Amino acid sequence: MYLVLLGPPGGGKGTQAKRLQETHGLVQLSTGDMLRAAVASGSDVGRRAKAVMDAGQLVSDEIVIAIIDERLDQPDVAKGAIFDGFPRTVAQAEALDAMLARKGKKLDLAIEVRVPDEFIVERITGRYTCAKCGAGYHDTFQKPKVEGTCDSCGGSEFVRRPDDRVETVTKRLETYHAQTAPLLPYYEGKGTLKVVDGTREIAQVTRALEDILGGIG
Repeated sequence: MYLVLLGPPGGGKGTQAKRLQETHGLVQLSTGDMLRAAVASGSDVGRRAKAVMDAGQLVSDEIVIAIIDERLDQPDVAKGAIFDGFPRTVAQAEALDAMLARKGKKLDLAIEVRVPDEFIVERITGRYTCAKCGAGYHDTFQKPKVEGTCDSCGGSEFVRRPDDRVETVTKRLETYHAQTAPLLPYYEGKGTLKVVDGTREIAQVTRALEDILGGIG
């Protein structure tokens, strides 16, 4: 079984990919992880990727597809894979389809974990952690039991990640909509697109995904 998980940054698709990996024996394939592994392996495509990255440039679709091609030939992917963070564009989706076809395989489903932008902004920008022990909190969803005091260590200083600012999150969402959202009509046209409501509790999203997977055996 080969799946693509789609959804905005911070929408929870990475969490769901890990759950599906555990329950179905599928391998979660993250582009970043695969790039690092290819570079560390010293393979031909890994060396090509390293040269591009060392030059401060973006790795081309050709190299990314070659890395995925190489990865799918490894025995641990025999039961299938979940593509998380790839493809990001229609051109990459077409290349992935062609690559799987050459291997006698196909993409079974593309599942969108759908979350509205305003929900993502609230979810991400509300996060903060204890400066002393790193315990995580949220302005709305997970406040300390005593305001201003960490539940875990009693610390009183808290920090927020620079990447969690409204401006940064909004820019990432704009990039997603510009580049990745066109994948939805692409997969809908192929009859492989399914949608789940990503605003629900994590366990509820997982059950919805399991219901979809149960429909294809």
